[in-house]
Amino acid sequence: MAKGNFQPALADVLVHEGGFTADPRDPGNWTGGKRGVGVLKGTKRGISAAAFPHLEIKNLTDNQIADIYHGKYWVPIRGDDLPAGVDLSTMDYGVNSGVSRSAKDLQRVLGVGVDGRIGPVTLLASKRADPRVVIKGHCGRRMSFLRSLAIWNTFGKGWSRRVAGVEAKALSWVSSKAQLESDAKAARDKAVAQGGGAAVGTGSGVGVDQAPDLSGLPLWAIVAVVAVIVAPLIIRAIVNAQRASALAQAAKEA
Repeated sequence: MAKGNFQPALADVLVHEGGFTADPRDPGNWTGGKRGVGVLKGTKRGISAAAFPHLEIKNLTDNQIADIYHGKYWVPIRGDDLPAGVDLSTMDYGVNSGVSRSAKDLQRVLGVGVDGRIGPVTLLASKRADPRVVIKGHCGRRMSFLRSLAIWNTFGKGWSRRVAGVEAKALSWVSSKAQLESDAKAARDKAVAQGGGAAVGTGSGVGVDQAPDLSGLPLWAIVAVVAVIVAPLIIRAIVNAQRASALAQAAKEA
């Protein structure tokens, strides 16, 4: 189990958190949790005004921040009891999107009842599961959720880079160098395939004779159709390229 992993998990979470920011476009920076609602207090080292509206975010010390992460995230996710790597993916997801959402997606990956609270059933399932499979599945569900958000176009590239880094770090705790190298190659191959699919505008594995007939459509409609087809492939290609890079770096450091 992962008892004693709080400090390395916190260190990795903080790698992805900057200093103080108060971007008004980010709903997390507002005490009301929505843009323009409440007071713009910002976010510091991942501690946001939306999650902690009564704190003076800008003035938080490092010790206060560590205490918050331990009490508000590590303890609720049962970090000391989750397998290594799974603890990190669950904590980091919880920091960005809420402990309950992170726990629910972990439970979905494990195939247990979904209630957003990590208890004995979830912990037992996590002990029996392959941690590599759980980490990949959990990070994949996290990415699906993030892509569904209206502000994806503004923050998506940074979010996906973060999830790729967390996935790679979590896997590095439970994987051999050879496994990480294999993971990096698989992600790189997916990125290439998806990028190729976007280039032809029909999707990976779809032949020219299967492409939709757009000859009768006006130019604006053709552009719209192509955008709908190509955009998801481009996003997936970028995400997998980021994963490949992070996994390759983890393999290099293993």
